[in-house]
Amino acid sequence: MNQPSAAPQWRKSSYSNGTGGECVEVADLNSAVGVRDSKQPQGPHIAVCHSAWVGFVASLRHQQLDG
Repeated sequence: MNQPSAAPQWRKSSYSNGTGGECVEVADLNSAVGVRDSKQPQGPHIAVCHSAWVGFVASLRHQQLDG
């Protein structure tokens, strides 16, 4: 029998300023990374594989350095 997994530990973006702006939260879902809207934590989320997430974050960092 499979044991129920623990609830994901969601973390808010480090760029969140607490003023109600556009924020995302991420969580390690073991086999994927979960992404959701921090203003609607009970709403839907997407899950992407770890390698896709690493590529996405690297792309953002690259754009930030170029911009």
